[in-house]
Amino acid sequence: MAKKIVMIGGVAGGATTAARLRRRDEEMQIIVLERGEYISYANCGLPYYIGDTIKSRDALLLQTPEAMNKKFNIDVRVSNEVTKILPAEKKVVIHNTKTNEYYEESYDHLVIATGSSPIKPAIPGIDNEAIFPLWTIPDTDGIKSYIKEKQPKTAAVIGGGFIGLEMSENLHRAGLQVSLIEMQDQVMASIDGEMANLLHENMEANQVNLFLGDGVKAFHEENGTTKIELLSGNSVEADLVILSIGVKPNSELAAKAGIALNKRKGIVVNEYLQTSEADIYAVGDVIGVEHYVTGETTMIPLAGPANKQARILADNLSGDQKTYNGTMGTSIAKVFDLTVASVGVNEKQLRSMGKVKGEDYYTVLINQKSHAGYYPGATALTLKMIFTKDGKILGGQIVGQDGVDKRIDTLATTMRLKGTIYDLEELELAYAPPFSSAKDPVNMLGFVAENVIRGMLQFIEWNELDELLANEKKRDNFIILDVTEDIERMVYSIPTSYHIPLGQLHKRLAELDPSKQIITYCAIGVRAYNAARILLQHGFAHVSVLSGGITFYKSMHYYKRRSEPMNWSSMVQNPIEDNDKNIEEIIVEKAKAETKKRKELDGEAKNADLKIAETKSEEQIVDKEMKVLDCCGLQCPGPIMKVHETINEMKDSEILKVSATDLGFAADIDAWCRRTGNTLMKTERVKKENIVYIRKGTNKEQVQNESLVSPPQGKTLIVFSGDLDKVLASFIIANGAASMGRPVTMFFTFWGLNALRKAEGAKVKKPFMDKMFGFMMPKGSRKLKLSKMNMAGMGTAMMKKVMNDKNVDSLETLMKHALDSGIRLVACTMSMDIMGITKEELIEGVEYAGVASYLGDAEESNVNLFI
Repeated sequence: MAKKIVMIGGVAGGATTAARLRRRDEEMQIIVLERGEYISYANCGLPYYIGDTIKSRDALLLQTPEAMNKKFNIDVRVSNEVTKILPAEKKVVIHNTKTNEYYEESYDHLVIATGSSPIKPAIPGIDNEAIFPLWTIPDTDGIKSYIKEKQPKTAAVIGGGFIGLEMSENLHRAGLQVSLIEMQDQVMASIDGEMANLLHENMEANQVNLFLGDGVKAFHEENGTTKIELLSGNSVEADLVILSIGVKPNSELAAKAGIALNKRKGIVVNEYLQTSEADIYAVGDVIGVEHYVTGETTMIPLAGPANKQARILADNLSGDQKTYNGTMGTSIAKVFDLTVASVGVNEKQLRSMGKVKGEDYYTVLINQKSHAGYYPGATALTLKMIFTKDGKILGGQIVGQDGVDKRIDTLATTMRLKGTIYDLEELELAYAPPFSSAKDPVNMLGFVAENVIRGMLQFIEWNELDELLANEKKRDNFIILDVTEDIERMVYSIPTSYHIPLGQLHKRLAELDPSKQIITYCAIGVRAYNAARILLQHGFAHVSVLSGGITFYKSMHYYKRRSEPMNWSSMVQNPIEDNDKNIEEIIVEKAKAETKKRKELDGEAKNADLKIAETKSEEQIVDKEMKVLDCCGLQCPGPIMKVHETINEMKDSEILKVSATDLGFAADIDAWCRRTGNTLMKTERVKKENIVYIRKGTNKEQVQNESLVSPPQGKTLIVFSGDLDKVLASFIIANGAASMGRPVTMFFTFWGLNALRKAEGAKVKKPFMDKMFGFMMPKGSRKLKLSKMNMAGMGTAMMKKVMNDKNVDSLETLMKHALDSGIRLVACTMSMDIMGITKEELIEGVEYAGVASYLGDAEESNVNLFI
């Protein structure tokens, strides 16, 4: 007699089990009971239908009850909810929600595939009609209808997981201004915080308002909108709210039937997917699974594992003895311009398990390209891998624009086959310039990981560097070494870093103190690694490389580099009534309105902001006058250097159109233009490319307007002289400017360096000529003499006495005031080299840089003095 199999649930797990069962056994009686109206639909595609990426609703319906019955001879009953399981009788009680009829169905084997449901906490006001979950087809229909009928302008998404992120993007795509609220301090819990920061940066670049580390206290309906009261005391107003806080297993039926559950309310199953009841099985989101890496029981509600479990179970119900060997949680999502993927465990999980970095596990974080850099369209990939001392791979995370999927799948495959970092090195992967590089990013993960294990390389993470910089007691124990080129340093540099381009390092090793920790950095880490290897082989024992390079470091501090954002929420809360205008036009008009409002509040200077914005937006860019530069595929600093070379060959007022796939390029080119006196006319994002338009030279009208809005306030002084009276005058002026709140830089060159020398001589090995220079020059501020009337030192002594009698601070006191006030004392490294002065001979608190650094500060100053 044919066996009778009853499925509770007809979406991923249930439908797949049923279809596989029929392919294995034509005689078996198969019944699928689904409480909803739909089976086997693409719930992962629901956000994309709302955002109109998926045009057809029917495309989401992978299978209908009628089609499944015709194709597979399966009895599919929608709107039939199982209300009770009776294990002893091997029956289920069913409620037909359309007829309100209750009936029983017997079974030989029962499969529970009830999935999971969105968490809906008891928050006041959560039942507001403008608040929607997103989990089913009816949920989707409700949101879609609401957007069409109510035409909301703003939306708030509660929760930063997969659905929350995908909904943020698709609501933005639908023309809404989006705010995302997440209780944790990051989105996407499956990745570590620093990788999530890349998403935060890109989301804010796409004008999403992020509220991280903040939860919802209550929802209030006010004047047709929903006011969301946050735990922090802040509030957000939105016309539409999406709940995506998380999911919970639908295990109530199993619990009432006495079936064992785990601590997280997931159904406990064995390796054959059998529950604590012999003839009852379970698959999908409702079950607890063994984590393939840690061996611990966990909940991983993903479609991939659910479908594989369903296939294994169907085979077992057909007579096989297959085992399900756990889940690694391999996942991927599209988040605006980026793709994010992960596999295995992350560093947060390891720390929560009591594991210690550097003992129980190691990490590498690298920047690579999606394919060969010289082939058009290459984009950046940031890859993080976690591994053990013996090379076992514990997990991986990747963020980028292209090629993320195949790299995470390669990592996942290697892990599933128990491969190590050494296997990653040996993987022979398909290569041609449009698809990859000769050394694929996955190979590079293996290479770098081996270097770490062998002790050839030590990384310092971005937050570890920040901790060092913030610790005043340790500031003398390390040197941050910038090995980029001069032009890169004009765009961005880490404060207090010492600059020696990689090509000059061999000749300038003597400038560095081997007893100190040297932290090298460049754009992405390659040159920094080469610099570290040079230093290690020349007696520098404590060398670290900044993980991910300056590109990654900037992304970790994106919130410090951005200008104050417009209040986008307030712009769209009072929409302009013009149905012929698209959302971009509305936002532009609202931006102008916001600027005018600020003018009223903040004074006439704000009026210039509006003029600048209008000038930029209305300025015509004529193609025939334009040169075009394609920097796609080049990583930082490649695009900046190409722009620099091209601009140098152009005439004043000519326009350069530059395209680059480097996501940080737009911000970098803005800084470069300000530093080099060129005009950034326009920036735009076209698919995966940043497009910028640069006019060689400065827009005079813009400069006039900018001077009205925010004139340069900095003061720069070149201290060339080593005469006491002139150095005194320099510090008096500098301290006066600092007391007015102005940023001040003092650039000491040639004889002026003597004012910064320590009074007590430092023991430094020098060539004979350098020693002679040092012997003849004054050591420190106390040895300086007057430029006139010195009279063998008598005049100098008289000057100091008069200053003391009249309560005028001494030079030493003025220098201390300067350092305490944040005045930058910068020693010219070229002059130091010529005059044989080393860092060890100068007082604490002095910075070291070249002319480019001074010029950068000078361009942002309205006073420049040469003394």
